[in-house]
Amino acid sequence: MPGSAHRFGPRGVRRGAALTLVFGCALATAAATGSLPRGSDADAGTVTQTRAVASTAAPVDRAAPVDREEIEGAAAEAEADGKSVKDAAEEVVSRSGDRWGAVYDEREYEEFEQALDGSYTGVGLSARRTDHGDVAVSRVQAGGPADRAGIRVGDLLRTLDGRAVGRRPVAEVVALLRGDGTEEAEGSRVELGLVRKGRSWTETLERTRLTTDAVTVRRLGAAPSPTVMIKVAAFTKGAGADVRDAVRDAPDGAGILLDLRANSGGLVAEAVVAASAFLDGGLVATYDVRGEEQALYADPGGDTDRPVVVLVDGGTMSAAELLTGALQDRGRAVTVGSPTFGKGSVQMPSELPGGSVAELTVGHYRTPAGRNVDGKGITPDLVVRERAQQRAETVLSGLGGGS
Repeated sequence: MPGSAHRFGPRGVRRGAALTLVFGCALATAAATGSLPRGSDADAGTVTQTRAVASTAAPVDRAAPVDREEIEGAAAEAEADGKSVKDAAEEVVSRSGDRWGAVYDEREYEEFEQALDGSYTGVGLSARRTDHGDVAVSRVQAGGPADRAGIRVGDLLRTLDGRAVGRRPVAEVVALLRGDGTEEAEGSRVELGLVRKGRSWTETLERTRLTTDAVTVRRLGAAPSPTVMIKVAAFTKGAGADVRDAVRDAPDGAGILLDLRANSGGLVAEAVVAASAFLDGGLVATYDVRGEEQALYADPGGDTDRPVVVLVDGGTMSAAELLTGALQDRGRAVTVGSPTFGKGSVQMPSELPGGSVAELTVGHYRTPAGRNVDGKGITPDLVVRERAQQRAETVLSGLGGGS
């Protein structure tokens, strides 16, 4: 049951199974709320709903936690009166001021399950707000409907189904691309109005079920000391093992550039597995749930010899911050980039009548050195706001891990 386990962020897993501990909000929430920093991507593979949050500074929640019995009582009363259980539960969460609290209906929750499995319904593109205020395509998934239609990175998105995109939040645009709120999103169609170098045209795409690669690996430089760049987009199922395998398969003498920029979080177990790739056991993080402290530990046997540089930015959130903090506090990596988002709160799911699920904040996590990330983020060892990857490669080379 959803109330039987703790999670860090609104992510569901398969119904009927024990829920998995999750750090993270922006597999869906951070992007969908518009709380991603300006210039960050909203990914059609991860945005699932559109709760409104006013601030982008990720302040610490100061409201008293929502009482689980209160929200369940409100939901039960609404069901008995024939009213919307979700609406009643959302009203309780809204009154509480819980910034990361949220309520999801059964369909939305099923979408979360699929997101954690690395799949989603959509057209295979991501979008971002440009410095000029336009919504531009930032990524096109190979083989997806957008790719087959010839849509490219940099194309401007002007309309959706004939409605102007205008100043809509990027996350809302992506949610519309995905078909959120559509009874049967898979197989439905969406018309895109696009502009490329002054030329305007429309494309009608059919939404389909797509899978994403959370971890990509490529080599920079050449032997005898290349750099292996491991990009982790989110900690979906299997991402931790993919990081571990990439480290194990790296050539002798290669340094690791771990790119966690725009990583929106995900399953905490996957982040711990990823940390285990670089640590020989020991503490990864602590967290509290209603005042009771718990601890997360790395597995022994990780690679503690290769030099590691971690790239972060304002879109590095939740589970990605947990991993960054662990490697930084343990002296295992040099961190480079801009300060991270600062999402370190703990959510616990509760199942409501009719299949809805409420996510309620119940605590916060801390790095091995005891730092509270929530509302503060992590400041990199080397703060760089431009050409961060180039600077990171230079740092790694100085550590003996790059060509």
